[in-house]
Amino acid sequence: MPTDYSLLVGSTGAIAKSRKTIFDSLQDGPCHLLPSIELEAILKTGLLGLNLNYPLRTRSKVLKTRICEILGYPVPASFKRTQPRFPAQDFDTYIQKSNNLQIWNQEIVPTRRYVIIRLDEHSLVTGVRVVAGETLAELDTTGTLTKKYQAKSREPVAASRLLSQSDSYIVLQAVAQLRSKSLALKERTDRALTFDFSKFLPIADLYMKLLALAGQCLTDPGLDQERNRGAALHHAVCDALDLSDSCDTGACPDIIEQLLEIKLQTAPTIDLGLIAPDDTTPLDFLPEVRHCDVRYAVFYGVIVGTQVRLDYVVLSRGADFFSFFQRFEGKVVNAKLQIPLPRTFFT
Repeated sequence: MPTDYSLLVGSTGAIAKSRKTIFDSLQDGPCHLLPSIELEAILKTGLLGLNLNYPLRTRSKVLKTRICEILGYPVPASFKRTQPRFPAQDFDTYIQKSNNLQIWNQEIVPTRRYVIIRLDEHSLVTGVRVVAGETLAELDTTGTLTKKYQAKSREPVAASRLLSQSDSYIVLQAVAQLRSKSLALKERTDRALTFDFSKFLPIADLYMKLLALAGQCLTDPGLDQERNRGAALHHAVCDALDLSDSCDTGACPDIIEQLLEIKLQTAPTIDLGLIAPDDTTPLDFLPEVRHCDVRYAVFYGVIVGTQVRLDYVVLSRGADFFSFFQRFEGKVVNAKLQIPLPRTFFT
């Protein structure tokens, strides 16, 4: 995993040498995927001040041409109407002179990146943001973008279970590379969060650690306090894994050092959010690993007075999740979507 992503881009970078095009599949070149924070920084350096004072169609072509040059992809004779427009890096581009983002005849894809370019009154580029579809859905105030995956066990859960006997080879290979060094993730606040993979456990060993939580009780903050209840479980799991300082970034997976997403169930329906466990797209912060490689621990508990008693845990790779759980489909959006961007979006 490269530590200097600038070595990938430009006319002499690894992307240019690979002879890949923007239309190549992301799966064909995951080693060239730029994490969103790096993609944003690289595009910002290359695009700020660019003059896009052209008719709309020409403006779009000029922007896409410049992005190809920045990243090291050959400029195609014509830009195909693919979804997304840049499959090799899994992103679409949108040019904005106002704070009203409009997306036509496409549903928001939670794992896809959206490169949003801000122009001033003179059509000069003044801002660049790279955000995931999951983030755009959070900005929508109308609720039209909601597409939340849910599931439940096919049979009543009456015992703890390990559904996957081993991790994927992809995970084992990526973690082997990470064991000797820490993974630093940057936030938009320029704050760096450091994650140590030296304590990463194979899924069978992870299951035994989590199984020890069965029978323990968590303080119940109240019927309408699912977020705080989840925080209590996060703390208990980190203690069990000797990761008391682990930080929850608010994104999947909950516990990055173990590539572990955790759920606490006192009711049958599991809320999975905007990304399905068996999604095969790469993790943004660790492109070598896919969402379906993440481990899911579903804890089943019972509210007893002012406490939640943990009874059972079901642990699975995302790829195997729906072999045991039944999927509920979410809403599908296919219309003009209008998303008001916050005034501070580009700052």
